Amino acid sequence: MSDFEEFSKLAVTLEPWRSKIVFIGGWAYRLYRYEPRASKPDFAAIYTQDADVAFPEKNALDGDIKKALVGAGFREEPNFAGGFRPPAMRYTLGDAANGFYAEFLTPLTGSPLRRNKATKQFELNATEANGGVVAQKLRHLEVLLHAPWLVTIPAEDSGLGEAVVDLRIPNPVSFMIQKLLIRDDRAREKRAQDVLYIYDAMYLFGSAIEDELAAIWKDLEGTLTDAQRKSVSAGVGELFSEVNDLLREAVTIPSDRRIDPEDMLTLCQMGFEVLFGGAG
Repeated sequence: MSDFEEFSKLAVTLEPWRSKIVFIGGWAYRLYRYEPRASKPDFAAIYTQDADVAFPEKNALDGDIKKALVGAGFREEPNFAGGFRPPAMRYTLGDAANGFYAEFLTPLTGSPLRRNKATKQFELNATEANGGVVAQKLRHLEVLLHAPWLVTIPAEDSGLGEAVVDLRIPNPVSFMIQKLLIRDDRAREKRAQDVLYIYDAMYLFGSAIEDELAAIWKDLEGTLTDAQRKSVSAGVGELFSEVNDLLREAVTIPSDRRIDPEDMLTLCQMGFEVLFGGAG
């Protein structure tokens, strides 16, 4: 089973909830190629084995997502990393140790601590049970849920013999801005990958920045806190003021193309200048 067939199976299984969830992370990046406003690249998207599925904080999901996934052949496995209670769950398809899996995420806003109703003790506000699954709570995730776009995987690519329609993914502005906001929380190799993600988003949607993406930024900016707006500005300065080690690492990630760090820097600098300048 190909990774696109595995992802398509996940998306079809989640069809009853697709109006309330957003596919984020690496699969959003891969699905951008099906967006009509994207340019047609001559390089492959970066492979990712996991699918991140996000839903709004405290937005009740009707039905039982876990039951649907298990019925479709997914296996529920707890992720004990961090010692969260309850632990976040991972849904794996197939038997391979490094096979395809899905995880659920929801925004963390407010205090990082909450009082346990049973023990009356404070604990990390790190997970949330909803719709039969347990999602991990993350800062700045709400940015990815702002004004999502819709894409369709065509029948010839889905691996299922049919198109998989109306998949909600982050608009590219939210995608890039969230990468800036989480930069200090990422491991070194993930930061380099995020720089490449930002560059590729600029490359794919460069022709739409002035006419469409700048308006999205203006709307998104109004939802951010002062701290988030300052972090976005600082992030652009930290990552894209000069050719730095992160850019040098980012250009080595793809195996099917060569990117000059200077070209990466120039495209991102120009892209953010137009994006932010177009917002007034």
